[in-house]
Amino acid sequence: MEGIEFNAPLLSSTADDFCSSILSRYSTSTQEDHQHLCAIIGTMSQELKDQNLPSTPIAYFGAASSSLDRLSSSSDTPPHVIDSLAVILSLVLPQIPIPILKKKREFVSDVVFRVLKLNYVTEGSVVSGLKCVAHLLSIRDSVNWADISELFGVLLGFMTDSRIKVRRQSHSCIRDTLQSFQGTSALAPASEAITKAFEKFLLLAGGSNADAANGPKGAQQVLYALDALRECLPRLSIKCVTTILKYYKTLLELRQPVVTRRVTDSLNVVCSHPSLEVSAEPLLDLLCALALYASTNETSADNMTFTARLLDVGMGKVYSLNRQICVVKLPVVFSTLKDILASEHEGAIFSATQALKSLINSCIDETLIKQGVDQVTINMNAETRKSGPTVIEKVCATIESLLDYHYGVVWDMVFQVVSTLFGKLGNYSSYFMRGTLKNLADMQRLPDEDFPFRKQLHECLGSALGAMGPETFLSLLPLKLEADDLSKVNVWLLPILKQYTIGAHLNFFTESVLSMVGLIKQKSRQLELEGRIISSRSADALVYSLWSLLPSFCNYPLDTAKSFKDLEKALCGVLSEEKDIRGVICSALQILVQQNKRVTEKQDDPTGTEVGIAEQRAISCYTPQVAADNLRVLRSSAHNLLTVLSRILLESSKDDGGLLQSTIHEFASIADKEVVKKIFLKTMQKLLNVTQKAAKAENSNSMRIDDSSNDLRARLFDLAASLLPGLDGEEINVLYSAVKPALQDVESLIQKRAYKVLSIILQRYNGFLTSRLGELLQLMIDVLPSCHFSAKRYRLDCLYYLIAHTPKDSEHRRHDILTAFLTEIILALKEVNKKTRNRAYDVLVQIGHTYGDEENGGKKENLYQFFNMVAGGLALESPHMISAAMKGIARLAYEFSDLVSTAYNLLPSTFLLLQRKNREIIKANLGLLKVLVAKSQAEGLQMCLGNMVEGLLRWQDDTKNHFKSKVCVELVLYFDRMVVFFVEEISFFVLALQYALVLNFSPSHSTLWFGYVTIAFDIVKHILEMLVKKCGMDAVKAVMPEEHMKLLTNIRKIKERREKKHATSSEDTKSYLSRATTSRISRWNHTKIFSDFSDGETDSGGEYMDTKTVSGRHSKFSSRLKSKASLRSKRIHRPDKSLPEDLFDQLEDEPLDLLDQHKTRSALRSSAHLKRKQESDDEPEIDPEGRLIVCEGKTRKEKTTDPDPDVRSDAGGSFKSVNSRKTQKRRKTSDSGWAYTGNEYASKKAGGDLRRKDKLEPYAYWPLDRKMMSRRPEHRAAARKGMASVVKMTKKLEGKSASTALSMKLIKFKGQKKGSKRKSS
Repeated sequence: MEGIEFNAPLLSSTADDFCSSILSRYSTSTQEDHQHLCAIIGTMSQELKDQNLPSTPIAYFGAASSSLDRLSSSSDTPPHVIDSLAVILSLVLPQIPIPILKKKREFVSDVVFRVLKLNYVTEGSVVSGLKCVAHLLSIRDSVNWADISELFGVLLGFMTDSRIKVRRQSHSCIRDTLQSFQGTSALAPASEAITKAFEKFLLLAGGSNADAANGPKGAQQVLYALDALRECLPRLSIKCVTTILKYYKTLLELRQPVVTRRVTDSLNVVCSHPSLEVSAEPLLDLLCALALYASTNETSADNMTFTARLLDVGMGKVYSLNRQICVVKLPVVFSTLKDILASEHEGAIFSATQALKSLINSCIDETLIKQGVDQVTINMNAETRKSGPTVIEKVCATIESLLDYHYGVVWDMVFQVVSTLFGKLGNYSSYFMRGTLKNLADMQRLPDEDFPFRKQLHECLGSALGAMGPETFLSLLPLKLEADDLSKVNVWLLPILKQYTIGAHLNFFTESVLSMVGLIKQKSRQLELEGRIISSRSADALVYSLWSLLPSFCNYPLDTAKSFKDLEKALCGVLSEEKDIRGVICSALQILVQQNKRVTEKQDDPTGTEVGIAEQRAISCYTPQVAADNLRVLRSSAHNLLTVLSRILLESSKDDGGLLQSTIHEFASIADKEVVKKIFLKTMQKLLNVTQKAAKAENSNSMRIDDSSNDLRARLFDLAASLLPGLDGEEINVLYSAVKPALQDVESLIQKRAYKVLSIILQRYNGFLTSRLGELLQLMIDVLPSCHFSAKRYRLDCLYYLIAHTPKDSEHRRHDILTAFLTEIILALKEVNKKTRNRAYDVLVQIGHTYGDEENGGKKENLYQFFNMVAGGLALESPHMISAAMKGIARLAYEFSDLVSTAYNLLPSTFLLLQRKNREIIKANLGLLKVLVAKSQAEGLQMCLGNMVEGLLRWQDDTKNHFKSKVCVELVLYFDRMVVFFVEEISFFVLALQYALVLNFSPSHSTLWFGYVTIAFDIVKHILEMLVKKCGMDAVKAVMPEEHMKLLTNIRKIKERREKKHATSSEDTKSYLSRATTSRISRWNHTKIFSDFSDGETDSGGEYMDTKTVSGRHSKFSSRLKSKASLRSKRIHRPDKSLPEDLFDQLEDEPLDLLDQHKTRSALRSSAHLKRKQESDDEPEIDPEGRLIVCEGKTRKEKTTDPDPDVRSDAGGSFKSVNSRKTQKRRKTSDSGWAYTGNEYASKKAGGDLRRKDKLEPYAYWPLDRKMMSRRPEHRAAARKGMASVVKMTKKLEGKSASTALSMKLIKFKGQKKGSKRKSS
């Protein structure tokens, strides 16, 4: 019956449920067959009740089967009755107990057979009958095939039925029946019956004639049989599967797409079935036939993709069944996949690439490789080759052919395959891949415009290097250092050698690379004697590049125990003589020690990077025993190396990057204790002598302590700290005794080193800290008054270790220590030094984790207590301390989400503090609000939304009214001095004046003050934008006062404009960001959070929080105020520029975002089309040496235009952008005469400018001075002295336009000049 869901769970244990479930499901249906079913089941239920029979499944079973038996014998029975009864029987059979069904199986089978043979039976009746047959087969009481063959034959009879529903039900029933036959004797005859049926259909298809109306019926039956086999083939016996696979090969040779598709579908099911046992020979033959067919006939993208995947899984299946016959056919499969790679379909190319890589990894084994190696070795000694190429040679030749220009479009995919093959062959790559390696080297010479896969090529060469090793690699691709012309040297190999060398031999570096270094040094000296200085410097750079390979050769070397002693001699000499190479050698030595220590201590690689095949192979050679032997050799060399490194550290003026100290530290950790102790005692003796001399010089006051003495003392402290891993408690006490007086030294450098050494001791030696805790606390208190600001960073480290390493069982003691030093830590948040500020923030967070992390023994209550201690700073009077406490609160709230709700309780106090109108407090307040908004959830933020908006806007209103008069004066002065102003910015300017924070600066600072106003407005507006983004526009609007609704309207319009622009932008102009942009992690950035009004950093939502700053007109305009250049010369960035001639203007406005792939590629494509701007009087001239050319008056020389652009030299020149509207406007105003040029100040008799009476000073400007931003009034006063002459004419020129003021000529000055002429006459 059509429309009935037979597979749905319909029945339960009672008959009433059976009847009601059918009625509830189909009683509301409008289909006629559903209505008939409901009528029949209702009549049957009522009849059972009338006869007082129990309504059990057995009763329904008996009623349905007897009714079908009676009605199927009558020729006038309506078909819908038979249909409904068949459905009821198929649904009730699963409810009948198995013993009853076994007794009634023959009767039911006979009834079902007669129903299926009726001529007028419907499709639904047949489907229900097939389900009944399948169920009867599943409850057999014996495995005798004769008892069930007739039922199984019924299922096979409908396998090729023309009705699709009947046919699919037959296939499903055959599949389920075969599944139930697994492990029984019935499986073989059932499989044989399916095979014979398939053979019969094949014979009928071969002898059938095409009917003009219906087509070849036999061929159609074969297709139907293939559909059935797709589901049944994995469940047949091995013998039958083998037979059918042979028939599949014959069908595949027909090259009919409809047949081939069904064959490949069945084959894919067989290959993908993991537990299926099948004969390997016919499966391999079929796969090879399919491969040949795909190579010659296949053009469809889907078919090629499917074929590539099938060959991958199929050959893997064959390899697991029979490796010997599989590897023989690998060249055929690789050739087919190579042909698929040549197609133009991306999906097929990707599938073929993955298949090649998978087959290389799974089917090429060590035995196959060694067979090829043996054959190559034999033929290498023979004059002529007697045998053909081996399988591995054929495969390698196929892969090498992929480097032909025919596959140039997919070379990036080919390089992946070649890299996989190099990794699989390993050290044997040189036997088979020589030609491939040389082809890769030839590709390096291709120009960039023809070869866009340079990076992939280098990665492929790197895999070859990792597989072969640098010795074999350089023998095949030599550097050619012996060439007379250095331009012929293969310097492009050096970066590859540096990046991908691993598991090499130190002996090769000592003998070969260092000999190359000597050769290049000799050539450099010769070139210098010949006067070829540039070539000599190039040779020196080549020497450094060769030495830079040393860290790579020390990356898991294979012969450290044997060859390090020879390398040590060369290294000691170079360390002493060549300063430039020391960093490279130190890095290499650290890698050697660290890697062997990790292996012996069984530690993982701290970098966490993915390990490649070459690195896995090298690490596998590093057993604990090998690492122990390596460390023993390194330990024996530690004395010489420590001696040399210590001497260099004391003699050098600067330790670049601390590499010398780090190397000494590593070797001190593995060296013998006596060796380290001996060097340490010598160091301490030198430190004592130098300190005594410094003390005598200070006491005598006869001579000043020179800087060299202080530098030596500092380096001695560094050396002592580097030796700490090899020291015992006695030596640590000696070092501590030397550190104590140095903490109060008058020299900041010595103080800094002393605190650094003490922090290292406290960090690494917990026992020392515990035993001297009281003494250390008193010492920190005593030396505080004399602590220099440069040493505060390391002092903070000491304080943290004192607090954090206090025993956990003494919470009261830890609280006392924190109380003693918390104020100092909080005040350090306001330090001028950036590193000190960062460390203070880190210390604050680390203390919070110490108190709050439960896994470290902390408690949430302790964290809240610590937060309240920091918040206690808000009750002090000093603005400096209040702002520092606010910053500490913001940092803790940012780090610990549990503290955000606690921080909200402080908002009323912080808004009260805003009334003090102190710049430090205001800045910290705004930063705290940013953090709270960024870290809060929308639900929690809405609870405090009204108070937050009210506090912000009330503070703005108070400030605006207080400085109202100053605003008006500054506005007038600002407009008087503006020569060109954009109308679209005026409304924003007024809006900024209305809402911005006006700080108390002198009236003469109009331009700078306007920047402060604009930036403050940006900060407040940005906080409101964050609130809108978090809580929604409606929520903010509900709490926004009416008089400030314009600001909210402005925010809404900017947001809508941005969304509309984003929605309407086309795919070509969208910016596609790279992974590095989208995966950027949000982190703390106090510089942006607490951005000073003077630094112009208002984009506080970029790096430290997950919000984006809205870039409206105000942000564009305020960004122009950050520069001291003229406002007219600042171009407005237009992001919709896309033409090549406009691109360079866009790049001049703001830095190019190199993480934006779309913009970067556009810039690279358009760089060839960029033209220079037309020269004008406003553009500076630059000579070839890079100096600015200043032309006086009209003496500026006209540049001659060169008709040949190739002859023009661009050395030292500057690119000129094409004419823009502003350039044309500037030229237009210059021609009209009102643009000011300053010619009246030019002297006719001498160079330079003259001062004119009652005129502005020539080229008056306010020079940039960092003292203007100082907090000290005397510094700001000194910086403002130059403004007196700049604004001298302000009162006299007040009310006049800029052009009038600049072009004014006074009558009085002319009269005086004439009078002087009369007197002289």
